[in-house]
Amino acid sequence: MISVFDYGAGNLQSVQNTLGAIGAQYELIRDAEAVERSHKLILPGVGHFGQMLRALDTLGVRDAIVNRIRVGVPFLGICLGLQALFESSEEAPGERGLGIYPGVVKRFKGDVRIPHMGWNQLNKVGESRMMQGVGEHPYVYFANSYYCPLITETSATCDYTRSFTAAVEKYNVCGVQFHPEKSGAVGLQIVRNFIEKVC
Repeated sequence: MISVFDYGAGNLQSVQNTLGAIGAQYELIRDAEAVERSHKLILPGVGHFGQMLRALDTLGVRDAIVNRIRVGVPFLGICLGLQALFESSEEAPGERGLGIYPGVVKRFKGDVRIPHMGWNQLNKVGESRMMQGVGEHPYVYFANSYYCPLITETSATCDYTRSFTAAVEKYNVCGVQFHPEKSGAVGLQIVRNFIEKVC
């Protein structure tokens, strides 16, 4: 059973549609007790970094999420759910991220359209269970004004004003900046890979 955390402002319906399309059983959860019971955990997110982290604190689930990650429960952060894995974000100075990865999420700068919106190409970095069967440079759908830094756990990058982390994967922890639930067959395969191959 896959647990999808509902903090009150995520893109839940599209994630639910994706899980339904691949025949995955899931439940929506909203409290620390349910998080502690989870065997696979998905944290989708859209919107504001500070709002999301404050919601997690209000619901009392920050420590439970970090604990499940630390003990090896497969975790997938989607969009803002990936950004939450870092220490902080320029979007909400002073607001603590989950701190699984070092670094600061930063805002795109330059004479470009912000947010970074629409289809863009991934560049795979090394071996990745999540990226199996999607080709070397698949196109996926983005909607982000902020980007995650490149780290040793980066498993795919994307170029938009600079090269940034589009996906991370190490052991049980996975995250994607793009929206697999809006990325057609490629997105379905990535979610299926997480469910079937990350354990």
